[in-house]
Amino acid sequence: MEKELQPLEQRLGRLHARQRLGIETDHEAQIFGQGLNFFHIENWYSVHSVIRNVLRLTGLYWRGRKNAERLVLRHNHVTRANLPASFDGFTLLQISDTHVDMNERAMRRLTEMVADLPYDICVLTGDYRGKTFGPYDETLRGMARIKAQLREPVYAVLGNHDTIRMLPGLESMGIRMLQNESVMIRRGEDQIYLAGIDDAHFYRVDNIEKAGAEMPDGAFAILLSHTPEIYRQAAHAGFDLLLSGHTHGGQICLPGSIPLTLDSVLPRQLGAGAWEYHEMAGYTSVGAGSSVVAVRFNCPPEITLHHLHRR
Repeated sequence: MEKELQPLEQRLGRLHARQRLGIETDHEAQIFGQGLNFFHIENWYSVHSVIRNVLRLTGLYWRGRKNAERLVLRHNHVTRANLPASFDGFTLLQISDTHVDMNERAMRRLTEMVADLPYDICVLTGDYRGKTFGPYDETLRGMARIKAQLREPVYAVLGNHDTIRMLPGLESMGIRMLQNESVMIRRGEDQIYLAGIDDAHFYRVDNIEKAGAEMPDGAFAILLSHTPEIYRQAAHAGFDLLLSGHTHGGQICLPGSIPLTLDSVLPRQLGAGAWEYHEMAGYTSVGAGSSVVAVRFNCPPEITLHHLHRR
């Protein structure tokens, strides 16, 4: 652990690095009693095979697999009065919850889709690994294949499936990880701010105050968070837009995209797609990949282009 700590402490600071790595060591693969939810089905691996076998018996498994490979491109328009004039029409590509080692065909489709998309920056909102613990070399290889098709700059945050040990590998690809940090994005004389926080769902190492500390009051600001569960904190901290994922939109939904569960503590209307809370716009991506079992029903995987407009 000490060998892993040194580069992480240099990058993140001693307290953040030790806290995140220590919590991972204590709680990897824990099913009960950690994070915002008491129960974490993604950590209960014996149940995964039960779900898979039930779907096979009902004849739905292979249909669900094909559904999980049919990524769609969505467009979301955000209009705000405080957006600087030179950023009118600025576009962000959001990719979330890839779980790259869960479904090779879905990831191949993803790389095909992003190759020629028009956007200004790309943001990744966490959960790159399939499991919540264990090896991550295959995850890094899968992310490298996706990154090769993305135009820079690319910014990202970690999710509850991701170990902090992956951070050096992701940054070596040219992905700028935002670990309770922010960056300024310039266009001519104008600027907006992009902040990102560490996982707030399971590891609870998010720090919105630190992430937004260098942003001037009234500046147009976007927050990346793996989970939308911090929507109240983000809105009252003055962010204009919150981009998140984690919920998968339920992944297995009833007709009408009604989720059986969102694995999150938040109102259902914030579980997928665009929403508003007070003065803040939000978008919860249903994700490009799949968790627990690589199937989807009534909830197709997605990537999203967010178009910013000045009112």
